[in-house]
Amino acid sequence: MRFTIRAKILLGYLCILLCLAVAIAIIVTRMSALQNEINFIAEHDIAVHEMVDQLEMNMLDMQNGQRGYVISGDEKYLVPYNDANLVWESNYNTLHELLMDNPVQQANLDEIKGNIEQWGKSAGQPVVQLRKENKMDAIRTYYESDPGKEIVEKVRSQLDQLRNSEKELTKQRVDTLSQNNRNLQNALFVAFALVTISAIAAALFVSGAIVNTIRDVKNTIRRIIASEGDINERIRVNTKDEIRELAEATNELLDNVNEESWVQKRTVEISDMYQGFKHIADLSEAFVYQVTPMLDATYSAIYLRHVQNGVTTYVKTASFAGHEHAIEAAVSFKPGEGIAGQSVVDKRLYHLTDLPMGYVKVRSSLGEASPRSLLVAPIFFEGKVLAVVEFASLGSFDDKHLTLIKAQQESLGVAINSVVGRMEIERLLNESQMLTEELQAQSEELQAQSEEMQMQQEQLRLTNDYLQEQRDLAEQRNRQLEQTKHELEDYSEKLVQSSQYKTDFLANMSHELRTPLNSILILSQMLYENENKTMTEEEQHYSHVIHSAGKDLLSLIDDILDLSKIEAGKLEVTIDDVNMTEIPMLMRQLFDPVAEKKQLFFVTDFDEHAPPIISTDGHRLQHILKNLLSNAFKFTDSGSVRLRISPVEQARMLELYNGEAPSDTMIAISVTDSGIGISPDKQAIIFEAFQQADGTTNRQYGGTGLGLSICREFTRLLGGRLQLESVEGEGSSFTLYLPSLSEEFTTFSQEMLNSRAQSAAGANTVILLTSDDVGGDTRQPEDKVPSEEEAAQLKAHIEDTRLFEGKRVLLVDDDDRNVFALKTALTSKGVIVESASNGRLGLELLNKQPDFDIILMDIMMPVMDGLEAIRSIRSNPILKELPIIALTAKAMRNDRERCMQAGASDYISKPLQMEQLYSLLRVWMTKQEGR
Repeated sequence: MRFTIRAKILLGYLCILLCLAVAIAIIVTRMSALQNEINFIAEHDIAVHEMVDQLEMNMLDMQNGQRGYVISGDEKYLVPYNDANLVWESNYNTLHELLMDNPVQQANLDEIKGNIEQWGKSAGQPVVQLRKENKMDAIRTYYESDPGKEIVEKVRSQLDQLRNSEKELTKQRVDTLSQNNRNLQNALFVAFALVTISAIAAALFVSGAIVNTIRDVKNTIRRIIASEGDINERIRVNTKDEIRELAEATNELLDNVNEESWVQKRTVEISDMYQGFKHIADLSEAFVYQVTPMLDATYSAIYLRHVQNGVTTYVKTASFAGHEHAIEAAVSFKPGEGIAGQSVVDKRLYHLTDLPMGYVKVRSSLGEASPRSLLVAPIFFEGKVLAVVEFASLGSFDDKHLTLIKAQQESLGVAINSVVGRMEIERLLNESQMLTEELQAQSEELQAQSEEMQMQQEQLRLTNDYLQEQRDLAEQRNRQLEQTKHELEDYSEKLVQSSQYKTDFLANMSHELRTPLNSILILSQMLYENENKTMTEEEQHYSHVIHSAGKDLLSLIDDILDLSKIEAGKLEVTIDDVNMTEIPMLMRQLFDPVAEKKQLFFVTDFDEHAPPIISTDGHRLQHILKNLLSNAFKFTDSGSVRLRISPVEQARMLELYNGEAPSDTMIAISVTDSGIGISPDKQAIIFEAFQQADGTTNRQYGGTGLGLSICREFTRLLGGRLQLESVEGEGSSFTLYLPSLSEEFTTFSQEMLNSRAQSAAGANTVILLTSDDVGGDTRQPEDKVPSEEEAAQLKAHIEDTRLFEGKRVLLVDDDDRNVFALKTALTSKGVIVESASNGRLGLELLNKQPDFDIILMDIMMPVMDGLEAIRSIRSNPILKELPIIALTAKAMRNDRERCMQAGASDYISKPLQMEQLYSLLRVWMTKQEGR
């Protein structure tokens, strides 16, 4: 039977455990009793105090609610009165049950109940009823005597007595609990003394049983030390305990030391073998011949790195038992080919076991066999794989074999590099010797040139030294380039992350700026339209200025977002056929008022040879032209501004695109002005964001400097070129060269094109339903016949009144300014607007009042955002067909698609154009009536 140290110790501690168990049982019993007392105080006494306070609070709520209602007549004061009247009896019953163990307190509580019921019958409900019947004289008569006040004071006094009695009982229980706790402490001291005595006795017994065995192990270890390093001797112990396990572990340690000694000895032997080789083939053969038997392998091969015409291969240079009749193996391989090639790529050792039959065959005169284990290891020098070695064994490779090969991965690489270097030096020396021999053969004829030849030899030696230095420098540069490469990769990742942070920041800033801007635009538009004719012309002008400033701010936000999308590579380009003959007319409609105001000549010219239609992004093209013309008019105080559209000759195309024109058709659009011009040293910086020609221009003419930057980026997206010619003080000419792009240029999918087509169709519907003055005064003088335009406006107003009057709209938005602005605008149309500050409150309101005609849902909100709220609404079968218009101020890519996928019926971005919102409401309310 194995009597281990653990068993000995357990036997010694058994008595300790018995004493400890008895002590613990006593202590646990006492602690359980203490815990019950603590629980009673924590649960019962505290609950009684809370219920007494609650009952007193109910009485105060009934009294205050009654008086508030009597004084104000507002029924909201009856809410606390009614609530307290409903719950006080429940609180009384709970308190009565808690005082079950104290009949005296229960009797006091019954008396309190009677007084509360008496107050309700004589003072509470009668006075409330008198106020409901508006009998103010009777109420005054009642309050002259106020019998209820005496009852309330009595109830308060009784509750105070009840509370004080309970506090005294709680204090008595706490004192009892403290005494029991002191008794428990004394019991713990006694138990500790008993356990200490038992532990000392057990330690004396167990130590005597263990020391003798340890002494035997100590003597054996001393004999091993005295054997002068013979680590083959092992410790032997006859006992069957942990000491024997310690001896066995020590023996295993000796085995590991023996194995390390074997590895070190073999490493020294191999290192000595590396010395003196002049040819790489000799080194390779010596390595496989010496190392293969050490590993108990039956086959080995070494493949050296060979680079030719930029292609790297590894060629077999030497093998062990590897002649063509004895084994079939690859002569060479490339990085990544097979296990050996993969070890080059991964730069790691592969140890394969249980090889399939026939994977490798080793033959001898007696027969053949298939190895069962394969070891493939790359050989390194300064991080570069110079060679690959393979070993195959009929058995398996031990850990010491793997350790030996890992130790040789670096040292063999150093040896290979050294031999290769010596071979290169020897080659150079041989060439030098050949030259020397030739010179000696001609010495009789060229005696006069012998000194010169000697100098050439010296120069050759210096050249060799110089080449060696260059090689060392090249290796150092390679390491520096590799480090620089990693630093550039890290920097590139940081740039990508920074770009994403900036994009997210601008998206969030767009939301934060558009949200208050929405309220400004809506309210200012309502003010300057002045539907009720309540404002003076000057006030209308102020409102119009505010609205115009808000639109300018919105344009600036859009410009900044466009630049952010361009930098993030997320700006989309839609290629379509654009009618260039319409461009002059569109620009004249926009800028003729500007030219007339500044008294400038605005001339447009379309060359008859210019292509009438080109394929490009018409929206981006108009944006470019608007920015260029806006700059031309801004910086021109007298003279003219000219817009010219002309064709581009083939030679000019090739010149612009360095001989590779992107299209056979190209158009040139030039904007020429007679303004202040731009100095040559400032013509480059004006295309940078937030830059203008100089500080003086910025102060005199204003602007953000984003226009030309956006023109440059849009021109790049459209594959065009933008050139500037300017003379300071005489004017400037910007020329846009734009190719006609193919369909492959667009990055939109067919799904996106369908989405845009649907959006365009919706926009057409809005235009047909929009009226310019739906909110105007419809009254006409009796002696004046209204014009057709006025009649149409009156008809639209009547139609809106019929359509909007009484309609219920749920507005879900967390911004109070937007809620106020939209409520004001919609209420003027006769719409009933209910609002909620987040998606969750909106759902709760819908559950209570599902009879809304339409929902206006903001997207970015706290607690529950708009997308989640829309999905929840669509999951309700009753609300599945209810129209939902999504409102968002973020205005980023895929916002519309995300809203429609969540279940929105339509989408509109902030700041809201009220006519556009009215049009959407007309469309969906009309559809609702059609259902």
